[in-house]
Amino acid sequence: MEAEPQFKFFIVDDDIFCANVYEQFLKNIGHYDITYYSNGNDCIDNLDQNPDIIFLDHNMDGMKGFDVLKKIKRYNPNIYVVMISGQENIETAVDALKYGAFDYLIKDGTVSTKVTNVINKIVTIKEMMRESNPTIVQRILSFF
Repeated sequence: MEAEPQFKFFIVDDDIFCANVYEQFLKNIGHYDITYYSNGNDCIDNLDQNPDIIFLDHNMDGMKGFDVLKKIKRYNPNIYVVMISGQENIETAVDALKYGAFDYLIKDGTVSTKVTNVINKIVTIKEMMRESNPTIVQRILSFF
């Protein structure tokens, strides 16, 4: 059986309680490379740490979640950004996906299950991409 892949996570939320809950949950399911930021500017300033997955609060003081999302996607479109919000608003969810979020989760009693499901989806996608995406060398050799 293959080991669960390890990811580097950023949690960006101005609500320290929520951030601590997400961090503890990630640790409980075996993910320990987690960095917390209380605002979007700090997240943007540290994108050179190459996070795999960013859990990003939608409604923060200062730079709003959508602005942070757009900057993350301009920096590296391959980072999986999961917007998390207390707002159950379909327009906000659609906009998050339109701006490049991988998913949009509502802060509620089932958020831990939703986080697990999102991570499992990302693992599946990464495995499928690895299997179906030949390396440059394989592509070059296929011409001969």
